[in-house]
Amino acid sequence: MILQDYHIHTTFCDGKNSAEEMVQAAVEKGMTAMGFSGHSHMAFDESWCMSVEDTGQYRREIARLREEYADRIDILCGVEQDFYSDADTAGYDYIIGSVHYLCVDGNYIPVDESPEILRTAAEKHFGGDIYALAEAYYATVGQVWERTHCDIIGHFDLITKFNEGGVLFDESEPRYVRAWHAAADKLLESGALFEVNTGAISRGYRTAPYPAAPIRQYLTEHGARFILSSDSHAAGGLCFRFDELEGTIDGLTTWR
Repeated sequence: MILQDYHIHTTFCDGKNSAEEMVQAAVEKGMTAMGFSGHSHMAFDESWCMSVEDTGQYRREIARLREEYADRIDILCGVEQDFYSDADTAGYDYIIGSVHYLCVDGNYIPVDESPEILRTAAEKHFGGDIYALAEAYYATVGQVWERTHCDIIGHFDLITKFNEGGVLFDESEPRYVRAWHAAADKLLESGALFEVNTGAISRGYRTAPYPAAPIRQYLTEHGARFILSSDSHAAGGLCFRFDELEGTIDGLTTWR
């Protein structure tokens, strides 16, 4: 069983547990390695990311924990760098590149906050065309490596967080498929890992991980490599369902 997890949040951003509590839970679970990935500072929305001050404290705390627990678990200090963040990423062990917003007409629209926000954004900015919104999202996702130089592509199809059962749009619609194809093709050129992210399952939003099975199949056919990620915001989410997934994913690797 893979007992390594590199997409982990703490109270330094929008997590529920402190970094040390997460380490203690990981050790208790028998994990061999873990990586923290605090949300990078976002000047236009500081409600869920690390503040400038917290970012420095975060890096110091992870360094302390790495030393203190060195004989029990390998600890890395990473960052989840949003497409629209201008935070410095120098010195981190790795970067997860993610898109949590669309910027339309100067407005930053979160894609993973609520289905109502997506419906309203489609009406207000895309003439009611939800597929046009999805196309804009994937056009942004396709640029996330260029923007962040990330090692890992975070939750590629985050826009589907609230689309269980196709309540917002049909994921087999040709326009939608063409949009994610284009983003995938561009990101495949980067050589970055794609995460298979179980966070929305553990928090009750989805029954399957990101990316969706058709996207994973396409990526696999085009030589992608994957890494399992829990996107854990609480200790109980560490390595969530990794045991069920690891034998089903071709191209699966580990960070160390």
